[in-house]
Amino acid sequence: MDLDFSVIIPTYRRPDALRACLRSLACQDYPGDRFEVLVCDDGGGGLEGLRDSSARCFARCTFLRQLHSGPAAARNLGARNARGRFLAFTDDDCEPSPGWLSALGQALRSQPDGLVGGHTINAIGGNLCAAASQQLIDFLYVAYVDQSMPRFLTSNNFALSSGAFASLGGFDGSFRLPAGEDRDFCSRWRSSGRPLLYMPTAVVHHSHWLTLRGFWSQHFRYGQGAHQLRRRTQETGRPTPRLEPPGFYLRLLSYPFTNVAGNAKDRFAIAILFVVSQTANACGFAREAMAWVQHRKRVPPTQPE
Repeated sequence: MDLDFSVIIPTYRRPDALRACLRSLACQDYPGDRFEVLVCDDGGGGLEGLRDSSARCFARCTFLRQLHSGPAAARNLGARNARGRFLAFTDDDCEPSPGWLSALGQALRSQPDGLVGGHTINAIGGNLCAAASQQLIDFLYVAYVDQSMPRFLTSNNFALSSGAFASLGGFDGSFRLPAGEDRDFCSRWRSSGRPLLYMPTAVVHHSHWLTLRGFWSQHFRYGQGAHQLRRRTQETGRPTPRLEPPGFYLRLLSYPFTNVAGNAKDRFAIAILFVVSQTANACGFAREAMAWVQHRKRVPPTQPE
């Protein structure tokens, strides 16, 4: 392969956000002839104007399209068409900092068999729901650590070798919602014995405006994804995600007061939103569990002969 990186961006009906993402990638301090960009349209369309402008910004920028199948399938589409030694994933509502690829490359050169995740920053000031959503991820990065290794990394900011991605089978395309597919990927990655690494200098700015309703819907989907992940691990014999002890939730509630910048009012609001997120997560999990029971009644499992 003649390229170091293939940057893969799944997108669905957010052309303005995607335009900002592409602008940030055009400002990378990484040599422009050493990476390509693959935009994977998940059936949304409306990207014709971006094709021309991107061709002027990048030595290599490819637009791919699929029928609407979800971000996991879109990322796999990009990976199948990638020519880089390494794959770097981000989302259409993210803007990588100028040193993003350089930081990921530094980590992967020292440990090419690793899955490397960076630091994601909420880029929307004054939106407490967006701030709470990112602070929750920050808490989980700290809480979910085994032997100095993170247990999962989010797919809007991670990179790995293309060979390792292929050997793992890519993302599970049956995760059609943007929820759970990265946790499933990291679970399979850890089960294969490969390391996960955190590279805080690989910074991505995330611009996802959320209303309270959108915040609830997002975490409801995460609950649905959590149930699907539990089913996948049971089916494949991997360790099933454990229920967290009460101390985990006490640390969660105290996190905004000890680790979040801002005034006391904002910290209290974020703590309340943490409670909302866990309630929505539980409701989504229960909803998916009930749907699965109904599905099993309609389509019983095949009995061995």
